[in-house]
This record gives sequence, structure tokens and C-alpha cells, in this order.
Amino acid sequence: MQFDRYGGPEVLVAADVPVPEPGAGEVRIRAEAISVGYAQTQMRRDVFPAPMWRPVFPVVLGGDVVGRVTAIGDGVTGVRVGDRVGAFTLYGAYAEEVVVDAATLVGVPEALDAAEAAVLPGTGLIAGGVLRTALLRKGETVLVHAAAGGIGHLAVQLAKAAGAGLVVATAGSAKKRDFARSLGADVAVDYTRPDWAHEVRAATGGRGVDVVLESIGGNVVEQGVDLLAPGGRLVFFGSSAAELAVPAVPLMKLIGLRYVTGFALSAWRNSRPDEYRDVLEELTSHLLDGRLSSAVHARLPLTSAAQAHALVESRVHPGRVVLVPQPD
Repeated sequence: MQFDRYGGPEVLVAADVPVPEPGAGEVRIRAEAISVGYAQTQMRRDVFPAPMWRPVFPVVLGGDVVGRVTAIGDGVTGVRVGDRVGAFTLYGAYAEEVVVDAATLVGVPEALDAAEAAVLPGTGLIAGGVLRTALLRKGETVLVHAAAGGIGHLAVQLAKAAGAGLVVATAGSAKKRDFARSLGADVAVDYTRPDWAHEVRAATGGRGVDVVLESIGGNVVEQGVDLLAPGGRLVFFGSSAAELAVPAVPLMKLIGLRYVTGFALSAWRNSRPDEYRDVLEELTSHLLDGRLSSAVHARLPLTSAAQAHALVESRVHPGRVVLVPQPD
């Protein structure tokens, strides 16, 4: 599924192309499940705010992929044809056969459903990685934005599992807020309301929060900084409001012993490989024993990528949308 111009979901069309061959350091995966994230809808509209997005038409979008290895490029060790694996790739995921960097591979246990396991390569690692980057300690208060989304619903559960004393979730609909509560959020507020920050502060008895997991952007970033208690940390890892400028945070707002940092999966994986492996092991274990729920709202055929994008952009569903290539 590819597109040759920016636009609405309808620009995503099916195309028959040659099966890609892996180059040095790459493997090819026969896809069982491909996640569809909000970031990919931003890429399709050319409003994705990250500098690594430099597409060349026609574009095949990326995402989390789970499947089996069908070919191995030169120099790749530790993996065999037939192994069940997952990977996150910036390009090329919306296809039956996907070539990925072997360094990004994660093992996927046979016992896991492919669509549910599609959180392992990227989405789940981001949720776990931002919490590690935030240096969350037991008993602390965590604010999770977009808490019913693909990353947020995992972050709520992982924060509780890590011993957070209070998890405050934000979501834009009553259905999504109920969903966040069902996963362990203690408080859920509507971040689209003008007084949402006052609700959060009231929930903490006026103290503020210790950790903010920020993925919305716009003026929500600065409001999150204002909510930080002394010693509080805000981790910025995305901007679903990319059409709005992500504001610069005035340095004077940090004088009250507040910290702001950013997170990117690739930078974290490369600079803190031990922490990355620890989180991956934790995620896999939690999925296998049921302590972590990977919510799949819809499973659609690969050829329904346009429908999947429209569903994600409607922002009415909790959990994730997954594409499932049809078996031969």
C-alpha cells in the first residue's frame, strides 16, 4: 500500500511491486500484523514534525511489524529463516514482505497473537522507554497524555506496574477516559477542556505531578511544565497536534527545579542498550502472563489501509488499529 502524493486516506492505494531483497545488515519479514499509528497519518498529510521524515515518492509507510523471517542479508547473525520476529521501520511496513534493519529485530514468542504482539518492536518500547527516561520512582504521581492511544494505554499500565502512587490520564472523550480507568488510571481528565490543568492539580492536592509523559504538543507542553512539582520531569516524545507549533519552554519556568527532556526510540536503543533490553524483556513477560493488555480496536486487511487511517484520524477509538495481510 503506497501513495504518490500527500492528502487524505484515499491516496493510499494498492500496488504490485517486486519482492524486496535484504541488503547487508537487513532481513526480510513476511508480515503477520502491521500497526497503524497516528504518526503515519501525519506523514501521509506531510505534517509529521520530526526531521528524519524525508520521503521519496512513491512512499510505503512504516510502523511496527510482526512476522517471520524469509530472507537474510549479508553480515546478519543470530537470526534464521523462519524465526518469528518484530521490528519497527520508518518506511516499507505496509506490505506483505518488509525489509528491516536487523539491529532493530525483537523476538516474538509463538504464544502471542501477532496483532497484540505488534506493540513489542516500537509502541511498547516507547511507553517503557519514556518511563525509564522519566526516572519514575515508586509512589510518584504520573500524568499520561493520550492515555487511551496506542502508546498511552500501555504507559498507564506500565506506570502502575512500576509502583506509581497516582496515575492521571488525559483523553478527549468519556469512552476513552473510562478505558484508561479500566487499565488502572486513578484519575482521568479531558485535556480539551480549558480547565484541564486545574483538574489535574486538584487531583494531586495542589502539589502537582512528578512525571509528565507528553505526546500532544501545542500549548499542552507548557501547561505540563507548569504542573510539575519540584523535582518533576517532563518527557516529550511526540506531537499529535503537529499542526500547532510546539512552543519553546521559557527557561524561567524550570527555575522551580523542573526538568524537561526528549525521547526517541532509536537514540534510546543505541545509547542505552542494556536498559532497552531490560524493558523489552519486561514487556514480553508482561504480555505472556497477562499483566499487560495490548488493546486492539480493529484488525483490517492490508488493502484497507485507507480505512485504517480514517479510523485512526477519527480519534474515537481506544487502543490500536492493526493491518493484517491476507495469507496465501
